[in-house]
Amino acid sequence: MASTLLATIYLWSLVAINGKDFPSFGPLVTRESRRTLVTTDSGMITAVDVHDGYKGLYHLQFITMEPSSLFLPVLLHTDILFYVQTGTGTVSYTAEDGTTRVDVKHGDIYRLEEGTIFYVRSHPDPMREKLRINAIFDTNNMENPSESFVGAYSNISDLIRGFDDKVLEMSFAVSEEIIHSIEWVKPPSIIPFTPKKNESRKHNWKEGIFEALVGFQSPTDIVNKKKKMTKTKTFNIYSASPDVENYNGWSIAVTKKEFRSLRGSQFGVFMVNLTKGSMMGPHWNPTAMEIAVVIEGQGMVQVVCPSKPSGEGGETFRCQNTKFRVKEGDLFVVPRYHPMVQISFNNNSFVFVGFSTMVKKNYPQFLVGERSVLQTIEREILEVSFNSSNTTIETLLTSQRESIMLACTSCAEELERKVEEIERQKREEARREEEEEAKKREKEEARKRKEEEARREEEEGEARRREEEEARKMQEKEARREEEEARRREEEEARKREEEEAKRREEEEEARRRQKEEAVRREEEEAKKRKEGEEEEAKKRKEREKEEAKKKEEAPTRRREEEEEARRRQEKEAAPRKREEEEARKREEEEAKRREEEEARKEEEENERREEHEEAGKREKEVKKRKEEEARRREEEEARKEEEEAERREKEEVREKEEKEAKRRIKEEARRKEKMRKREEEEAEKREEEVRRREKEEAKRREGEEARKREKKRARKKDVEEEARKREEEGGGKEEEPSNRKRRGGKEGRKGGEEQG
Repeated sequence: MASTLLATIYLWSLVAINGKDFPSFGPLVTRESRRTLVTTDSGMITAVDVHDGYKGLYHLQFITMEPSSLFLPVLLHTDILFYVQTGTGTVSYTAEDGTTRVDVKHGDIYRLEEGTIFYVRSHPDPMREKLRINAIFDTNNMENPSESFVGAYSNISDLIRGFDDKVLEMSFAVSEEIIHSIEWVKPPSIIPFTPKKNESRKHNWKEGIFEALVGFQSPTDIVNKKKKMTKTKTFNIYSASPDVENYNGWSIAVTKKEFRSLRGSQFGVFMVNLTKGSMMGPHWNPTAMEIAVVIEGQGMVQVVCPSKPSGEGGETFRCQNTKFRVKEGDLFVVPRYHPMVQISFNNNSFVFVGFSTMVKKNYPQFLVGERSVLQTIEREILEVSFNSSNTTIETLLTSQRESIMLACTSCAEELERKVEEIERQKREEARREEEEEAKKREKEEARKRKEEEARREEEEGEARRREEEEARKMQEKEARREEEEARRREEEEARKREEEEAKRREEEEEARRRQKEEAVRREEEEAKKRKEGEEEEAKKRKEREKEEAKKKEEAPTRRREEEEEARRRQEKEAAPRKREEEEARKREEEEAKRREEEEARKEEEENERREEHEEAGKREKEVKKRKEEEARRREEEEARKEEEEAERREKEEVREKEEKEAKRRIKEEARRKEKMRKREEEEAEKREEEVRRREKEEAKRREGEEARKREKKRARKKDVEEEARKREEEGGGKEEEPSNRKRRGGKEGRKGGEEQG
């Protein structure tokens, strides 16, 4: 997973190197802005990419390992230089003469070259101190970076997991079962690890993988070469003498002159320790870029743009004067040629360690004190450059004797106040801009609303006209439909009345027919019952006569049968007594047998009770043991719950603060919306009032037009009637001439056509 993430990160980074989508430069990278590459119970890896403002990209990783943990072997694709911030451990890596192990501790510096396979083990620690390693990777030296997609390093398992099973079988000379038994599930980069003591190392097929990676030929070779292991010494920054030291602090820079392993690398290491209220004097690096990580305390950093302080030059590398506060874990970058100063607060020291580039020899240039570069320039030239007097320049160059480590009481506090003031002004300016933008948006929205209202009113007028036309058509259609419906209902009601009348007549006819049939049926049934009663009475008389004759004939036979029946009853009464005696005997035998079985059962139950008693004792012991374990588990659970409750309360407090802030924003938004709603309602009421006024005017106009039309109709009707009366009066005296009638008919036709028009 870590390799995949690194590949993705570096793909983006390397594309950025070619000038496409290169990330904008920022001197401060806070601890919270690091991205997490790996996180497990045994440790974590975070990373950040920075550049120096001159298209130089650098990748840093921060590796944190719990005691007795293992950072799994990786293959380096580029050089790595690391500094041990805390803890102890062992770095193992491959070399030409075998595997080399280097014990590292707090303050150690070490470098590994590209193509090296290495892994790290953290030592057990009674104080549970973690092994923290800060590492930088030289991505600028990667060959053809535009075509590299594999990141800074790759895990050992990634180098072989992509091959086919058959290729692995033949390569390692193992069976198919061995290859198939491998679980190709990639473990996390950091895992717990405790080496076994007094365990003889046996060669197996896994050693073959390692041999293939490091170039060994046989198991014998790897054993012999391991006997030649050499311990390479690290450079411990705390054991070396500082380059500069006074009561304000100390600083040290480690280059290839002090540490031979840095030969061939473009990086060096530096460390600065400022006491309370101190300052690293203003200076710049002519050929080196610095990437520093704060490892203790807090401080203020100010970086000055050497040219174009107004920020010209585009957004990619915007050059401007900056000052910011840094805390433990933060990272800050200072490009070359940029003057800088680092200041500690009055109440705490300020310690930072970092990496600097060493492409060329770099001699930091200080601006104050006896070592100031200004001391090398003629005073007259400085007077003209600073547009100041000779006295001013002389005072500027001679007042301060120290050059590097200076006292600066309350400087950090004052600088922080200025930063806060600038931030406050920026926030105020941003707020004003937001308010102006909001006003502009409101004006624009008001204009749009007016346009929308005008368009809506026009659409509403058109819609009303369409609705009126549609309503008129609907009324006509509804009138026609109602007429047709009324006619249809009348026809339907007439048809129903005829059907109901016909049905009623049929029912009356059917009722009369059923009454007649019922009367005939009752008469027939009564006659039939009388006939059947007479026949039944005659039949009973004949049967009684036959029965009496038969009794007289069977009297002797019946007496013999009664005697035989009495004898059989006597025998039958004697048989039950015998059966009762036999059954009594059998019951006594069964009772004796039952008592024996009952005694045996009681004895068996007694044995079972004794066994159950013993079993109950065992169960009580087990229950007591389980209760003790349960109590211990509950105590652990309660302790865990208390921790979780404390975390929950902290999260709850944060959440409550966020909720309060959200509620406040919601209330403000609600008030703003309420104002907008009221304003919209007022505008809507005004629009509705205007619409009602227009409707009233339109209604009055239509009523006036209708009145004028009615008046015209009455006038035309009156003219026609007057004309007709005149014709009648003239026709009563004499018959009109044909020509006069023709002319008058033409005039009347034209007049009628005009009236019709």
